[in-house]
Formats: sequence, C-alpha cells, structure tokens
Amino acid sequence: MTRAQTLIGFIVCVTTILLAVLDMNIVSAATVPIARDLDPAHGVDKIPWLISAFALASAAALPLYGKLCDSLGAKKVLVASLAVFLLGSALCGAAQSMPELIAARALQGLGGGGLMSVTMVVLAQLAPVGGSGASGAGGIVGGVGMAVGPWIGGTLADHANWRWIFYINLPLGLAALVGAVLVLKLPVSPVRHRVDYLGAALAAAFTSTLLLATSWGGKQHAWDSPEIIGLLVACVLALALFLRRQTRAAEPVLPLSMFKVPQLRYGFAIQGLVGAAMMGALVYVMVYLQTVRGIEPAAAGLYLIPMALGMTAVGLGAGRLAERGRRTKTFVLTGTIASALGLATLATLDASSSLWLVRAALLLMGCGFGLLIGQLIPYVQGAAPVGQLGVATTSIRFFQTLGNALGAAVFGTLLSRVYEAKVPGGSTSAIARLTGAARERATHGFTGAMDVVFLVAAGVMVAAAVLAARLPDDVRPAPAPADEAADEAELVAA
Repeated sequence: MTRAQTLIGFIVCVTTILLAVLDMNIVSAATVPIARDLDPAHGVDKIPWLISAFALASAAALPLYGKLCDSLGAKKVLVASLAVFLLGSALCGAAQSMPELIAARALQGLGGGGLMSVTMVVLAQLAPVGGSGASGAGGIVGGVGMAVGPWIGGTLADHANWRWIFYINLPLGLAALVGAVLVLKLPVSPVRHRVDYLGAALAAAFTSTLLLATSWGGKQHAWDSPEIIGLLVACVLALALFLRRQTRAAEPVLPLSMFKVPQLRYGFAIQGLVGAAMMGALVYVMVYLQTVRGIEPAAAGLYLIPMALGMTAVGLGAGRLAERGRRTKTFVLTGTIASALGLATLATLDASSSLWLVRAALLLMGCGFGLLIGQLIPYVQGAAPVGQLGVATTSIRFFQTLGNALGAAVFGTLLSRVYEAKVPGGSTSAIARLTGAARERATHGFTGAMDVVFLVAAGVMVAAAVLAARLPDDVRPAPAPADEAADEAELVAA
C-alpha cells in the first residue's frame, strides 16, 4: 500500500470504530422517545431488550471474529462486518414495532462487534501510518465515542426524529465500506486454519447468559429469583464446557496457551478491570447529575466532554511518546493511578458539590483512561503469538466486555444495598417524585451510596495499578503454537 492508501485505510478504520461505539451508547439517551413512538402502551417494558440486544450480539461474536481474522484475513472479515452493520442500521431506522427494532439491533450488534475488534487488527497491520500508534488512536476514538454517544443520542431525540440515530450510519458506513474494498491490501495467512465453531458457540452462550444475568439481576428480577439463578447456572456450565473445549480443539478460538504469556495475561486482566471501572464512571456520573442535580439527559451528557477531551489529548500524546521509545508500563501505571484519583474525587460529591468538581474529576479520569485504552491494545498486539494477532486483539476486547458487565452488576447491586441501608424502605426510582424533607433525606442517602460506589471503583483501579506495576517491558511476539509453526515451515520448504 502507498502512503496515501494507508492514510485512507486509517481513516476508514477510525470511522468504523466510531460508528460501532457510538451505536452501542447513542440509543441509551433516546430509549423513552423510541418506546413511546413504536409502542405507547408497552414499549417502556421492552427498553432493557432494546439496550441489551446490541451488546449481547456484539460480545457473543467477539471470539469467533478473532479466529476468522487469523484464518481468512482481516480485510474480508472487516468488509463483512461493515455490510452486516449497515443492513442492521437500515432495518433499525425502518422498524415499525419494538420487536422489529430489537431484532434489527441484534443484527446491527453482530456487525458492530466485528467493527470494534477487527478494525484494531487492521490498524495493527497498516504501515507506516498504522502499527501501534494507529491502534492506540483507534482505542482513543472508541473511548471518546463511549463518552459522547449518550449526548448525541439525546440531542437527536430532542431536536430530530429518532430514526436518524440509525440512518446517519448509512452514508458514513457506505463510504468506509467502499474505502475498505478499494484501498486495503492486507496480509493473509498462507496456512489454512480450522475454525472452532463449537468453541465459538460455547463462548457466545457463556457471554450471553452472563450479560443477561448481570443486566436483569436486581432490576427486572431479584438476584435470588429462578430466572437469574437459572442464567447463572447456565453461565457456569457454558464456561466449564468452553474451557474443556479449548483444551481439546485443534485450533481453539481462545487458546489457553496465550495466558502463559505474561504480557497477555496482565493485559487482559487490566483491561477487564478498566472496563468495570469505566462503566461505573460513565453510568453513575449520569445518574448523579440527573437524579441528584436535576439536569436533563442531553445537558448531562455535556459533562462528559472534559472526559472525552482528556482521553483524546493525553492518549494521542502518549502514542507519540511511545513511538519514541517510552515504556508502555509507565503509561499504564500512570493511567491507572490517575483514574483511581478521579474516581476518589467523585466519591467526595454530595448534593451541593460544585459541578466544576465533577468536570475536573471527569477530566482527570479521561486522562487516565486515555493512557490505558491507547496503550493496552497495541501492547497486547505486540506480544501476540505469531499467527494469533486477531485472537489476541478480540480477546482483550472480550475481557473489557466482561468487565463492563460485571462492573454494571456489582456497582448496581452495591448502590441499591447501601441506599436501602441508609434509607430503609426507600427506592432509588422514587427519588424524583419526592418533595421537602423526604426528598432531602433520600438525596442525602443516595449521594452517600454513590460515594461508596465511586470509592469501590477507585479500589478497582488501584488493583489495576498493582497489576500494571508487574507488566513486563518486553513485547516481542511469542512463538507460534507448535502445530502452526510446523505447517508454516513445511510450506516454506515446499
């Protein structure tokens, strides 16, 4: 590829990441208008499925995408993912009922899961613009999309038809699709790999049951209800069968041998912890602003702009320093500490705290998360065993998704339990309807509960800092698995 082609390829990748991450978050602020339009009587009851369908489908497909990249080449998988995502977007915009929209969101999520992971593989293969710096920039774009997505969704819902949330993907996505087809020229493995479809199905079953249990637990169903217990039992069983399959499959979708590589082992663990803490920061800052301070959803989304600016500026600056030889370990350790300090600052909030303190804490967290998201992905890619770049890249995204799910469940349960202890018989959903002394007492209890949540999230980032201190500096790729190395040696000899 020429320098111009590589630059176009980089723009294509950034566009696809932004589209996928925005679509995962943009709907959250527009769910009520969508539900009222499509099903005024019962639409609100279906909102959890509207939000979960995209995340479930994208997370379930992640392990398979990695193996397909290593087998078929990243370009083919990226083009297919884009096509599925665009078809899902068009069907979402044209949906005439909530069931139609939920099904279209699931289809969109299948493509979106590939965009968020396969694109990172493409970025790692692009040169000279690509490589670790490009992968880091892609991670920053993804993080910024998470921060500004709710605000964009709220703005479109307030000032335009909600269907434009999905239709806006079509011109951008089609341009990216054409660019990928015409410009990208990426390496394809000379060895024909076998795809472990059974392992991918078990991974999808494990992920889906875990996400459903953590999304519904304590909300739609009590944690000790038959529905949640059944999902957790199915989750554990699917995990056990998946691990057993990975030890027996000829070419597993998530080779357990990767966990013998310290860079990958620590990278996956840190990314999972970052996913949990970041979910807590984004969700519960919005809850605080809307529930305690009475700020409208679209206006509350503006408070995430300092976080997005911090992620962008610091992440890109760190990428430049990394290209000059600065250690990844330094960036990751600094990022975890900065994120922990930002979360600890949020743990001091009460009903009368300055909103500039909220902005300052989010800016600090954005700087921390920018260092982490921008550096961990290329760090893991650099240490990936030969022939397993796709699997390693999708695996770190997979662990971030698991962290998001577990973080949402743990923090949500913690908030409810602490609030109930401070305000016996109270419900967090009833705070907005209270007045006078009752509202003041409920608000005080709610902010106290949120302080505990942010403090625990800060503790999660301290644990990530401990792991970051143990990161090895050497990121040379690990050897290929014995059978693949033999196949490649045979091919070269022939």
